[in-house]
Order: sequence, then structure tokens, then C-alpha cells
Amino acid sequence: MRWVGLVAVAAAGLVLASCRFVPTSEVKSLTAAEQPDAGFDPDKMVASIWSSKVLPYFEKKAGPFAEVRDLAAASPDQAGAKFGYKPKSGEVPWTLMVRLDGVIVAADTESRAATISVDAIGHGKADAIVQIGPAMRGTAIRDALDFVSFNNFTNQIDFARYGKAFNLYVDREVLSKLPRDSLVGRKVSVIGAYTLGSPAEVPLVTPVEINLGPKA
Repeated sequence: MRWVGLVAVAAAGLVLASCRFVPTSEVKSLTAAEQPDAGFDPDKMVASIWSSKVLPYFEKKAGPFAEVRDLAAASPDQAGAKFGYKPKSGEVPWTLMVRLDGVIVAADTESRAATISVDAIGHGKADAIVQIGPAMRGTAIRDALDFVSFNNFTNQIDFARYGKAFNLYVDREVLSKLPRDSLVGRKVSVIGAYTLGSPAEVPLVTPVEINLGPKA
């Protein structure tokens, strides 16, 4: 029995020898690095630059929808360099900025992720789908901005919150004021952004500006 006890003690010693004790201060610092910054206010940050930087940037960079779409199908990098942005590092797609003018051919306003489908070339079919909120997919507005970098944020959580804040702002200030009835058949003008996918995909545009006109 004594021999068994000695073996157990020796085994425990080996296990303890293989362990590394991390000081409490190191654990706390690692945990803090993964937490969002308590003083970080993405909504305030977005509001402070919307009129002075975001809208002028989009108005300057956005190209006619058909031109952007056709160029992107032929040469994504050329379209991106002219009408879009993506970080130099990392495998991420281009985010393209467009001016979309057309007629609403379908509207899904029952869902919180409401959308309108827009015919931009007069063929009666959807060339683009425009998000009108309140819930919106993606972070196309943030991703289109060449003056926003992930390196300026503490961590991925804050960067994601910042991206969502753009969607919340445009919904509150622009999209929530749109009517939800009798949209089909009305003319619409949009300035917005979409993430470049395959040529077969109908672009999903997140607007920064949208104006409704009369029935076509």
C-alpha cells in the first residue's frame, strides 16, 4: 500500500511539473483585451462624421449602377479601384458604391429586414435589392470607407459594433421615414454600397441616401 502511495505522489509531481502557473495579472490582461472598450461609443462616432465625411465620400465615389455592375463583371479590381474600397491586407471582397435610379418592382415590408427590388434598366426585373430596414445585413457602409481601418480599434468586437452603428444611424435618420405601403411602381433614387459577389448574384445595396418619386 505504501508503494502505491509513493507512485501516486510521484505521478502528481510530474503533472504539476508540466503545468505553467499564469499570474493573475496576466489572466486579467488577456481577458480585458478581449472585452469591448467601456468608453467606446460607436453611435456617437458615426453621427459625428456622417454629414461631414460619409455622405461627401459616397457622393464622390459612387458610380452609375449599370456602369459599376458591368465593369465589376468584366474586371472586379478595376471596378473596385474606381468605385470601391477594400483593405490591402486580407482576403476580403471589394465593396462598391453606386448611384441607383430605377423603378420599384417588388417590396418586402412584412419582415424587419425589409427590402425593395429595383429595375434599373427598364426590363421589368430586379437589378438590385435595396435594404430599407430596420434590420439590415452586413456592414457595407463601414466597409466602403477608405478612412476606416480595423487597426484603429481595440478589438474585433468594437469594429463590429462600429459597422452596425452605421446601419442603425441610416435606419434612424433616413429609412425609418420611408412609407411602407404602395411602393411598387414608384421611382426611386439611391446612393449606397454593396459587397461584390458573383456576377450571377443580385447586388444587395445598403443605402446612405434614398429618395422616392411618383409612380412611373
